[in-house]
Amino acid sequence: MAPVARRGVNPLCPVKLPALPARLEAAGAAGFRAVEAAWPADCPAQALRAAAERAGVRIVLLNTPPGDQEAGEMGLAAVPGRQAAFRQGLAAAVQYARAVGCPRIHLVAGRVPLGTDRAAVAGEMETTFIENLKYAADLLAQEDMTGLVEPINNRITDPRYFLNTPHQAAAILEKVGRPNLKLQLDLFHCQIMDGNLSRNLETYFPLIGHIQIAQVPGRHEPDSPGELNFPYIFELLESLGYTGYVGCEYAPKGDTLEGLGWLRSYWESRGLQRSGTSKAAE
Repeated sequence: MAPVARRGVNPLCPVKLPALPARLEAAGAAGFRAVEAAWPADCPAQALRAAAERAGVRIVLLNTPPGDQEAGEMGLAAVPGRQAAFRQGLAAAVQYARAVGCPRIHLVAGRVPLGTDRAAVAGEMETTFIENLKYAADLLAQEDMTGLVEPINNRITDPRYFLNTPHQAAAILEKVGRPNLKLQLDLFHCQIMDGNLSRNLETYFPLIGHIQIAQVPGRHEPDSPGELNFPYIFELLESLGYTGYVGCEYAPKGDTLEGLGWLRSYWESRGLQRSGTSKAAE
């Protein structure tokens, strides 16, 4: 497994740095060798790629654009009537990902439109999602990229988000039937919606293309007080043969660098260097 610095909720620096390139450099200095950059459109692609090269990090995940956030949108892939906007945003995301060398794009599903009942529009939203995912998979295949779908809990984080559970995501991925579409499994959301993490990881492991972590319920560091036993979870992922990235999608309780003690302990326990890799792993 390779830990990933998360831009935004975890900027990997003791203070809020004003620009994404500075955050990448802070992540590299902290020992990370990969980063997520959810919505980096405010940073030109060439500038971001240059910053990543200076920092010695890979950009491994981007999102499709959120849509009209002032109107309450958070992704468009499953939103009826917004297909053209989704495809336009996807094209822009692919172009940006190509420029920075990013191989994965999270195809953000979106929210149930305001003023509509979830049950009443569920079928139409799923149909829209499947159509857009097929289109995205074909486009991404031309670039040798992977598309990801992420269930987000609607109990705490986003009550109107369409895609909520691994089971729902797996069923949709089966209907789409494209090998370059995978499950982005955030264990914070999975625990809140479904629990049963060991069985879920084992069941959906063949579909998993990216993992994110945060303690429950506070969404802080993995060693903060909470419901999840991350040493056990990390061992389980290793036993399952997971070799992908683990994104640190949590809000530090205090100083970001001081809060990385859990990660340094993990690296040491596995005989890894500060970067999270060893010569054997390379």
